[in-house]
Amino acid sequence: MQNRQKSRCPPSLPINSSCRDKSMLILKQHHSLRSGKLGEQCEAVVRFPRLFQKYPFPILINSAFLKLADVFRVGNNFLRLCVLKVTQQSEKHLEKILNVDEFVKRVFSVIHSNDPVARAITLRMLGSMASIIPERKNAHHSIRQSLDSHDNVEVEAAIFAAANFSAQSKDFAAGICNKISEMIQGLATPVDLKLKLIPILQHMHHDASLASSSRQLLQQLVTSYPSTKMVIVTLHTFTLLAASSLVDIPKQIQLLLQYLKNDPRKAVKRLAIQDLKLLANKTPHTWSRENIQALCESALQTPYDSLKLGMLSVLSTLSGTIAIKQYFSSAPGTAATTVRSFDLVKLAQECCYHNNRGIAAHGVRILTNISASCQEKDLLPLEQDAVFGLESLLVLCSQDDSPGAQATLKITLTCMVKLVKCRPHLSQSVVESLLTQLHSAQDAARILMCHCLAAIAMQLPVLADGMLGDLMDLYKLIGRSTTDKKQELLVSLATVIFVSSQKALSSEIKTVIKQQLENASNGWTAYRIARQASRMGNHDMARELYQSLLTQVASEHFYFWLNSLKEFSHAEQCLTGLQEDNYSSALSCIAEALKSYHKGIASLTAASTPLNPLSFQCGFVKLRIDLLQAFSQLICTCNSLKTSPPPAIATTIAMTSGNDLQRCGRISNQMKHSMEEFRNLATRYGDLYQSSFDADSATLRNVELQQQSCLLISHAIEALILDPESASFQEYSSNGTAHVESEYERRMMSVFNHVLEEVESLNRKYAPVSYLHTACLCNAVIALLKVPLSFQRYFFQKLQSTSIKLALSPSPRNPAEPIAVQNNQQLALKVEGVVQHGSKPGLFRKIQSVCLNVSSVLQSKAGQDYKIPIDNMTNEMEQRVEPHNDYFSTQFLLNFVILGTHNITVESSVIDSNGITWKTGPKTTIFVKSLEDPYSQQVRLQQQQGQPPSQQQQQRTAYSRF
Repeated sequence: MQNRQKSRCPPSLPINSSCRDKSMLILKQHHSLRSGKLGEQCEAVVRFPRLFQKYPFPILINSAFLKLADVFRVGNNFLRLCVLKVTQQSEKHLEKILNVDEFVKRVFSVIHSNDPVARAITLRMLGSMASIIPERKNAHHSIRQSLDSHDNVEVEAAIFAAANFSAQSKDFAAGICNKISEMIQGLATPVDLKLKLIPILQHMHHDASLASSSRQLLQQLVTSYPSTKMVIVTLHTFTLLAASSLVDIPKQIQLLLQYLKNDPRKAVKRLAIQDLKLLANKTPHTWSRENIQALCESALQTPYDSLKLGMLSVLSTLSGTIAIKQYFSSAPGTAATTVRSFDLVKLAQECCYHNNRGIAAHGVRILTNISASCQEKDLLPLEQDAVFGLESLLVLCSQDDSPGAQATLKITLTCMVKLVKCRPHLSQSVVESLLTQLHSAQDAARILMCHCLAAIAMQLPVLADGMLGDLMDLYKLIGRSTTDKKQELLVSLATVIFVSSQKALSSEIKTVIKQQLENASNGWTAYRIARQASRMGNHDMARELYQSLLTQVASEHFYFWLNSLKEFSHAEQCLTGLQEDNYSSALSCIAEALKSYHKGIASLTAASTPLNPLSFQCGFVKLRIDLLQAFSQLICTCNSLKTSPPPAIATTIAMTSGNDLQRCGRISNQMKHSMEEFRNLATRYGDLYQSSFDADSATLRNVELQQQSCLLISHAIEALILDPESASFQEYSSNGTAHVESEYERRMMSVFNHVLEEVESLNRKYAPVSYLHTACLCNAVIALLKVPLSFQRYFFQKLQSTSIKLALSPSPRNPAEPIAVQNNQQLALKVEGVVQHGSKPGLFRKIQSVCLNVSSVLQSKAGQDYKIPIDNMTNEMEQRVEPHNDYFSTQFLLNFVILGTHNITVESSVIDSNGITWKTGPKTTIFVKSLEDPYSQQVRLQQQQGQPPSQQQQQRTAYSRF
């Protein structure tokens, strides 16, 4: 029985515990579907979506859908409805059905039933499958016939199927368009049925003529049927058709603006605003100045706040796009008018102080976007209006904890951050208003305001030390409160304090924070504050908090995790005592830091689990350890110029070799070794960067800064000592106007620029090596280490999760067992894969395509030891495939001419939408045993026995059958 179950296992997956689990699940589902009880059958049917999610490979999905088709064919209408719901929920798995003809045949047989409900469910089933059977003529014919049915349920199902097939098939859309037109214009068709038929026309966008005829029909309907419902449905279909066909969008914008201006019905106006918002989001470049002007005039004239709110929403969307530049640019050959062209500004200024919070929020957003987009214009009065409007909204919304007020406050604070980023001279007034309002605001508003303050302070050093007193008073006040927002507020305010204190925290500030945390008695809050301290470089505070949390966790993995964080913070704290020109103290500080780092990496390894291997964290810390060791070795090498002077024959060796650097003794070889070590570290940092597909941009920038520091030191060694003549400083020149995202990046870039200036000033001077050169290198190392390391978000938290699961076919029954292949044949290796996402797919970047690399290496050779061309010993192939519905599949043809065991490795990497390659893995390995074909084996045996092969055998070759 066990052998039979193994034989049923899909060939695309190895027979292990996972495969046996699948086999058992399929058998269990099969028995439940065959049950005589309706409840068990329904339960088995609704379990399939979860099964597809767990095992999303074609061999299982094909088998499951064939079983569901059988249930659909022989079951009652309730079971058919369950199968329909499963099919609609598993729409992205439909393409993995291998036997599409058989699946459709079983489902389609129900269309000939005498029961109209059964036919209706079948039509909806066919409509749900339209993506895999778009050109099935029998399905097209059944839909056309059912549109003429006298049963309303069947007709509605036919409309659903017609809409789905029209979206997928150009032929069906062209054929059904006239039929739909006749039914809509026919007097016998009820109005409610016409309202359901009209949306089908939104899919008639496959070619220009079809879209044009559909547009003409819709134009006739708008004028012929002026009722509210008919106009609303027709206009919305009009908009969706224009958005899909792309050629009639300007006409559609004009039509919607016309209805917005002239139609007195508020429902039609609301629909026009909704569609204008859709077009503003999708195609803002198609909006002309006249369109925006017409919308501004309508907003200025309308007496209804609800309509004005909708129009301002459209205008605020447009103000953040290229349309705003078109609005303010003067047309060629005409003079720019000063009144009419600035109606948008007039409208925004009027709305900034409106009694409706939503209208006021959109008004200040428009002013902010104009100030940010049109930086070449002198808009000082406009900037002041934006700041005053933002401050008034801040005062209004911070006193109200209702959901509407909080939503408006979020818009206001987002505009503040954007305005300060584009206009830095406004930062001081914005920050002062935030700090003033913090004391009287509600707790929910305080949290949002703290986030805004931290975001501004990360970009610009606007929080002075004099503001810390107000923040600490507020922190004490919050610690005594009893609201449910207390924990979140403590974390947010502590983050602002960490950002504002550019240097190490004073003992008074640390005492206040620890006292409030002791009163709060929440370990999770203390951990979050410690995590923020590690991100901002306040490692002394973080170490104390991690130490206090060690005894408050119940799991040993959590204990080791916190212990490793404590050791890392202590290690970085040891580096804060570094001083320039004090190299012996620097070596002792680095040694102390390395000691703590080694303790921490041991705890970090113990904290990892199979489900959470902490691969990025371990890789980042190991690179930090190697970087500190390289820095320490470089300082020792620089000191060797004093402690180990060159031998007496050094000058003779330099003259003989022609290398003037040999006069300095062994320091030349040591410097070469150091330079290679730093370049190797830079390469490893680049590999860590490429493997971090799910990391946020701040974490990636942090890794990039570490890589740049390694490249900087290697360049300094080369420019000062090894090859001063050929050193170039152009590629390392700083981008002075580049925007930095954090204080850590700002300080690192400052150090980079300073080191480059020092190196350039000493370049080609005091050859070959002087104490000034070695002192410059040591001071560069100390300057880099004095910047506190920032442990970014991805070190603690993964917001995006992406993984790839591969399946190879053929696959051995036992992973260690090789697959047998004859050496005169090729192996067709099929690689299937599924992209699996977490709760927030595509948060930072999305997968555009998957790159599959297949390579084979000969492990052990069998038979005679004769020379074989190197091309026949290995296989190296690469293919790129684009996942569809998170599934991809491709095949490779591999040659194994040499007899023996070959190791095949399949490695996957992903390419994002920007064309960047990320080495995400996984890497899968199988073994292939290349066997000698029977004829060659027979010839070889005859030759060994001394018997010449027959004439017929001599003429036959391995390729004779071709």
